[in-house]
Amino acid sequence: MRFSKLEYCQFLLSSPVNHTLTYLADHAPQWSHDRINRYLREEELTPRLLWGNVREVITAGSGGYLLFDDTVLDKQFGPQIEMRRRQWSGNEKAVIGGIGLVSCVYVNEETGQFWVTDYRLYDPDNDGKTKLDHVQEMIESARRRLLPTGETLPFHTVLMDSWYATKDMMLFIDDREKPDADAGAGADAGADADAGAGADAGAGAGQIFYCPLKSNRKVDDSGARRPYRAVSDLEWNAEELKTGKLIKIHGFPKDYKVRLFRVVLSSQRTEYVVSNDMTQNLTDEAQKVCAVRWKIEEYHREIKQLTGIQNCQCRKRRIQRNHIACALLVWTRLKDHAYQTRQTIYFIKESFLRDYMIQQLKRPALKMILA
Repeated sequence: MRFSKLEYCQFLLSSPVNHTLTYLADHAPQWSHDRINRYLREEELTPRLLWGNVREVITAGSGGYLLFDDTVLDKQFGPQIEMRRRQWSGNEKAVIGGIGLVSCVYVNEETGQFWVTDYRLYDPDNDGKTKLDHVQEMIESARRRLLPTGETLPFHTVLMDSWYATKDMMLFIDDREKPDADAGAGADAGADADAGAGADAGAGAGQIFYCPLKSNRKVDDSGARRPYRAVSDLEWNAEELKTGKLIKIHGFPKDYKVRLFRVVLSSQRTEYVVSNDMTQNLTDEAQKVCAVRWKIEEYHREIKQLTGIQNCQCRKRRIQRNHIACALLVWTRLKDHAYQTRQTIYFIKESFLRDYMIQQLKRPALKMILA
């Protein structure tokens, strides 16, 4: 019997805990371990396959948000895995061995529903690309994505973490020709190409962005009357706290301004959010937009807890890539069913064991005995 991605995805979808090839072979005697391993080693599943499935179920509405962030798939106990590299994990708050997954999540602004539409694996030793390169590629692809109706995927705003808030990335999102930066400004840390975020009177031809800046990022709110200062050192009056202020970021083109908002999240945490949306003049509204970004954290939690995406311990790069591709297809299936049935993705996954538990409590395979 032929083994394909459908059978492997069904295994990842159905298995409650164990997602190893050995476990699959033990429960599907028609396929040997070697046969499953050979399929995953020889097949080449790409991110294009994910979009081919998502486009059939996505509800795009009239507009939406694109979210970008990365997470580390934990491989601490697999030192021989080819794609494994030591990198910072925000979840573990430490540097761990793992595979970096950079994802693009689309959020329908009307319903709040979200789908992963694209992804890249951080493997610079193999492809020489940075995470910033991957995000730029995914934005380019998103601008060309076609829905079954023939219309392009509608999105107007890009949300991302401070790691991606580079000069080149902002200019690229704004889709603005990148002139030379002003004299003496220097180049900010970055690694991508052109197009940006609003100059003096408005943005370019691309999308709006909202992203937090690192607290030590150099900015100027004085109109070049004072030297650049760390964004955390700026003074704010009552009106500016409410409406934000216009600033220039160090190293950006001299005519390029963005709006800065001081967002107080708690007594211990303040974010400095910039946007090229010159129509946005309320800090509270900017904070609401930024809150959408946490949908991608929900997605990260779900793929790790429900799809077995971290559980493959095979060493070969291609097997890891194919396993991750199938895990994301499984998440898409679970999410679509959750939206259709108005249940949580966790409830659906746990329901697979419900009949088993009912049966075991009525007629246990091994009865408990007490002295």
